[in-house]
Amino acid sequence: MMSSKQNKMEDRHIIWSDINLDLDDWREDLQADYPDLSEDELYQTMCEINGNYLDDQRANLNVQLSQPIIVIGDIGRWNGRAMGYKMIESGNIRDCLYPDTDMTEWYVDKYGDLRADAVHHDGTNHYLYRVFKDNASPEQIERLQDKIYFGKATRADITRVTKRLGDDIARVYGWNIPKQRISKEQVR
Repeated sequence: MMSSKQNKMEDRHIIWSDINLDLDDWREDLQADYPDLSEDELYQTMCEINGNYLDDQRANLNVQLSQPIIVIGDIGRWNGRAMGYKMIESGNIRDCLYPDTDMTEWYVDKYGDLRADAVHHDGTNHYLYRVFKDNASPEQIERLQDKIYFGKATRADITRVTKRLGDDIARVYGWNIPKQRISKEQVR
């Protein structure tokens, strides 16, 4: 029987993570390349190498989109959870991959959304990255931002004005993600 953690991991394509780094998973390769390092030095080397992999992922995901990206955050704070957003005006997917917490994992979920779980001293932030649709008006964008700010945004509000990033990311890595359902209004 599959555990819920295994099932959760199979529902995502991980781009990069420094959550749950395990030196035992790296030990054999590290000791082959660095036989004289202490345990602490091996751990530091693992972290450094893993950090360099994030630079590689930024290079891979240098994908310029036609609109800005909105990051919708479910923020864990010492006094509870809060909703928020920030804009990535560049519209380049690589600019999503800059951590601002202690540990972060970026992944594409089973719905084709780019997401991140970001761990910090007060809890965990959960981020959803979406790009604005080309036909989104400034008024629609502002309404969505207001709804997010006041914690009133629904999935329908978000998908009305934005689209997922997973399709562009899947093309880079050759991943298969489920096709996005096309609503009747998109067909017209």
